[in-house]
Amino acid sequence: MSVYTVHEPPMRAGAAAADVERFAFVRDGFSWWAFLFAPLWMLRHRMWLVLIGYVVIAAAIEVPVKLSGAPAFAASVIGLLLGLLVGLEAGTLRRFTLNRRGWKNLGVVSGDDLEDAERRFFDAWLQRTNSTSGGPRAPTPGPASAAPSWRGPLGSDVIGLFPEPGARR
Repeated sequence: MSVYTVHEPPMRAGAAAADVERFAFVRDGFSWWAFLFAPLWMLRHRMWLVLIGYVVIAAAIEVPVKLSGAPAFAASVIGLLLGLLVGLEAGTLRRFTLNRRGWKNLGVVSGDDLEDAERRFFDAWLQRTNSTSGGPRAPTPGPASAAPSWRGPLGSDVIGLFPEPGARR
């Protein structure tokens, strides 16, 4: 089961309601595309600031390694590790970019796949929207004193560190 965060884009000028077609579901977990093709993946998701940071970090790490005369294998391992880091943090990098652009985080949803997560989210979202629009309201709980309480007999065995209130430790 995968976990997704749901993001709502900023409202467009003159829009009366949120455009649900533009909602973004960002999967939390490892991204093979981000691992294998990090710069292309960043371009595809229009993550310009993240791409600039990636290029600067890659250059800052690999240029000194090449200048030091280390074998090409060392530079390859460093590139592989940097790709692994991007693959592991792909969801976080996307959420950072969406948040920076003013997208609102609506919550977290889980599902077997993206379609299942979308269905679960929109079912709950529509139910919440309909309940606040004037439909029948849920009953409110009564005062705490009206709640039933159960007390066992005084001599009953209690599981725990202190079997009786006020007992010595």
